[in-house]
Amino acid sequence: MSTYTENISSKLNDLLEKTYDAEKGFKKAAANTDHTYLKRYFERKSKERHNFGQDLNNEIRSFGERGIESGSITAAAHRTWMDIKALFSVDNDESMLEEAIRGEKAAVQEYKDVLTETSLPMSTHTILLKQQDAIESDLRTIKSLEDLH
Repeated sequence: MSTYTENISSKLNDLLEKTYDAEKGFKKAAANTDHTYLKRYFERKSKERHNFGQDLNNEIRSFGERGIESGSITAAAHRTWMDIKALFSVDNDESMLEEAIRGEKAAVQEYKDVLTETSLPMSTHTILLKQQDAIESDLRTIKSLEDLH
């Protein structure tokens, strides 16, 4: 059985932390919109990230490493900012969607960075690639949500 290096473990836990952050951010965005389609989209993305987090955490633990259990303080501050932005924004649905797009683009890059590691076990590589593909697929279709007015 392959073992994770300290570097791989650290990168995967960073990705796991950001996955938890995204889950909470999407949940918060769903709570901040009255638009039915956007609400469903954000709720679906929150559940997806919850599942991503479980898969990553299980994978990390399967190699004897310890996964993290929650998101970051930085993300909590970002969610608070989203609340404030929603209160004062004339078009808060659009601004939340723009934040979601920005976050998804950053997530894709983070996955790509981890996937460049040549010492990733095949099972980890497969999980990461599947998750990255799901995020990229949504990014291709999310543009249709930008004109929801």
